[in-house]
Amino acid sequence: MNIPANSRLILASASPRRRELLQALGLPFEVIVPHIEENNIKGESPRKTALRLARAKALAVAEQIEEGLVLGVDTIVVIDRDILGKPADERSAKAMLTRLSGRTHAVISAMYLHRKPDGKFAQAAPTTKVTFNTLTPAQIDAYIATGEPLDKAGAYAIQGLGSVIVQSIVGCYFNVVGLSLPVLAQLLEEFGWEVL
Repeated sequence: MNIPANSRLILASASPRRRELLQALGLPFEVIVPHIEENNIKGESPRKTALRLARAKALAVAEQIEEGLVLGVDTIVVIDRDILGKPADERSAKAMLTRLSGRTHAVISAMYLHRKPDGKFAQAAPTTKVTFNTLTPAQIDAYIATGEPLDKAGAYAIQGLGSVIVQSIVGCYFNVVGLSLPVLAQLLEEFGWEVL
């Protein structure tokens, strides 16, 4: 591992899953939670939406510091070009899981790295295809009853109990969890950070 002298990495996210993934890499980092309004713009592609929100999170935190490398991330679930965010309630979670049942959807975890004070940035929006098993209404209700789907994009957590409803994935597993580690390592190299 090689980290530029006097460098600090700041994760602009409240996600405990992203913290765990960064810790797994052994990178020193801090967390500052951004406060932005996450909205969809009509006609904007899902990829552009994820990148815009990742950038907004990074810049919101960058305004609070003098120097450092800020990582903003936004994960979205897409099916039929519709973005599925976090469900508002159990009814919303049931609708999402019913829609995803037996089908393939995309997970985009966009990343935006912004360095202060020079403003250098790098971004990426890797996509992973996820196929669900066909779920019965009873299985959907049982999963919702665990509470796990209620704060997750698309109403499931692949790293948790949701793993049993996923039939297959094509692409990076960590991207579905919320942060593609291989892509992040490549982006960090642009700033002189070497993970290996």
